[in-house]
Amino acid sequence: MMTAEDIRQYCVSKPMARETYPFGEVPICYKLNGKIFAQLYPKEGDYKITLKCTVDVGDFYRQIYPGKVTRGYHCPPVQQPYWNTIDLNGFPEEELRYLIDLAYQTVLESFPKKVQRELRVIPEQSIQR
Repeated sequence: MMTAEDIRQYCVSKPMARETYPFGEVPICYKLNGKIFAQLYPKEGDYKITLKCTVDVGDFYRQIYPGKVTRGYHCPPVQQPYWNTIDLNGFPEEELRYLIDLAYQTVLESFPKKVQRELRVIPEQSIQR
């Protein structure tokens, strides 16, 4: 299981990613160019992360990990399909890294191509499974 520090280091290792606290101490947010791709809740007993996703990816992971992966709990219903909240207790580390990669890539792809080039970010093929 990844610790909160492991997750922090992984998120900020992404090109141009920043750690922010726009809502106070919790959640710890990770942003690319001002847009959130991950929100970490490091509290013991409620250890979770909410990650940006596409509707298809969100549905897929909610089916694969019922009870562990749910719709973004903090979002209004219209935005919930675009966020997954993951109970991190016992969640596979490799799978979590992959989902963080997808969240980052989803936010990156939300920007116009020119902005993506300006961010000088590694192309999609860099996400390995």
